[in-house]
Amino acid sequence: LSLGAGAISLLMIAGVVFSAWWVNVFEQQLYGDLIVYREQSTYQRLVITRNERDTRLYLNGNLQFSSRDEYRYHEMLVHPVMTAARVRDHVLVLGGGDGLVARQLLKYPEVERITIVDLDPAMTDMARTYGPMLEINQDALSDPRVEIINTDAFTFIQQSDDLYPVIIADLPDPNNESLSKLYSRQFYTLLRERLQPDGAFITQAASPYFVREAYWMIAHTITDSGFEILPLRTHVPSFGEGGFVIGTPIRPPSVTVPEGIPLQYLTEEVLIAALIFDPDMAEIPTGINTLDNPILPRAYEQGWQAWD
Repeated sequence: LSLGAGAISLLMIAGVVFSAWWVNVFEQQLYGDLIVYREQSTYQRLVITRNERDTRLYLNGNLQFSSRDEYRYHEMLVHPVMTAARVRDHVLVLGGGDGLVARQLLKYPEVERITIVDLDPAMTDMARTYGPMLEINQDALSDPRVEIINTDAFTFIQQSDDLYPVIIADLPDPNNESLSKLYSRQFYTLLRERLQPDGAFITQAASPYFVREAYWMIAHTITDSGFEILPLRTHVPSFGEGGFVIGTPIRPPSVTVPEGIPLQYLTEEVLIAALIFDPDMAEIPTGINTLDNPILPRAYEQGWQAWD
């Protein structure tokens, strides 16, 4: 019994000593490329992988961007809504802690302030200090025009008294009830109150192809909150089909490609194509997502389960 107890004690001690090493070994097996950064924050697991051509960010195992094609997503997220607003001096970004939205916004000389509201300080700190991230976001978060506020986006909107000409919601997909509140009628109603009358907002809205019902549920919820909307879509190779919705308070959104802004992807032809939804992505009837009836996560999960 003494020998057995001693052996078990040694195994337990070895487990404590080598647990981090084993976790790293097993975690590496989950990713195809070498893990160069990992951190467990209060809110999420951050992992960055790299190979000779690509840097990728994962949050809780879900891909957030690939450096090879993220510009397609971020150019569609930022530039159409900037042309939909009549004033662009102050932009509120909900999410966007990786600095890639800010990188696009800083191309506009008329942008005087960018307020980034991201829940996780570990994300924004990493995006301001970690070399590979600085290469991708061009050190955008250190620009004096950028203000970072680490708090919950819903709480921020509830407590804010400011009016913004442009609001960009670069938020994770609504795969749980906590995130679903950021795609609810109550949240969009608050956003409308914080938007200038001639302003515009945009949200990423998941995939109109893979989670078709969820995408159109977000669009219909925005409409139900008092917005005129313009649905957009584009293809990002590392993700597949991505969807966006632009909302304006008093007039239908009108978008174009900005002049004099250096772009890699967005052209007039690309923007025209972004307005076209194929029959298997076309609008379908849906319910409205609310705080007391959060039906969006279920529609989102059912969409992905159909593909799995």
